[in-house]
Amino acid sequence: MQIIGIGLMAGMLLAAMIWGYRMTPTDTPCTSLDIRITDKAERSYVTVQELSQLLRNADLYPVGRTLDVVSLSRMESAVKSHPMVRTADCYLTPRNEVKIRLTQRVPLLRVQTPTETYLIDTDRRVMPARECVKDKMLLATGNVGPQMAASQLAEFAVWLQEDDYWRTRIHHLHVQSPQMIYLYLASGDGTRTTTEKVVLGPMRGYERKLAKLQTFLEKGREATKDKQYYELDLRYRGQVIARKNI
Repeated sequence: MQIIGIGLMAGMLLAAMIWGYRMTPTDTPCTSLDIRITDKAERSYVTVQELSQLLRNADLYPVGRTLDVVSLSRMESAVKSHPMVRTADCYLTPRNEVKIRLTQRVPLLRVQTPTETYLIDTDRRVMPARECVKDKMLLATGNVGPQMAASQLAEFAVWLQEDDYWRTRIHHLHVQSPQMIYLYLASGDGTRTTTEKVVLGPMRGYERKLAKLQTFLEKGREATKDKQYYELDLRYRGQVIARKNI
């Protein structure tokens, strides 16, 4: 009986607290706004001041307004509409403070065509290429459409980031057509080189093609003592065709 009594009292206390919170008068004003960018240490594409101004411009800034006119859902939607914001959570505390917690979008691939430049993020969505985005990432140029960028090229970019050998060696991908794709290599210390390009052909089977190229770079080319190839062709099964300037 004593255990039941304690449980009943605890339940009644919790219910009273919830009821009291729900019964907060709607004419009570919002006391403050706290915006926190939870991944600010990793990247800085948007500022608290910028988001505050966004809410002001949309006539949604809550501080000083009564709760009956503060719309958390509209505030959350407004913050999510910012092109550099990935997620946002907006809520009200028992002290009538509005808190917003958000994360930023993560760029994966930079696309540069004759007519436009944009990024593809880790959610495979188009992201604006703003000056504040200085992350190192794979560059894709040529005849690249958003669909190809968000599928085949984004998949390759993810694979590249996770591969210890190729991560620092491939910096540029050029699409002449879906059947003719070129890769441009960088040296092992990250210094770019303009003397070699890799003919990948179509994107399919890139893991197998790059595995044989790795073997060639580590063993085959060392045996030839000749590093002045201008083109390495991976389109032929089991072979690396090395072409050099005459």
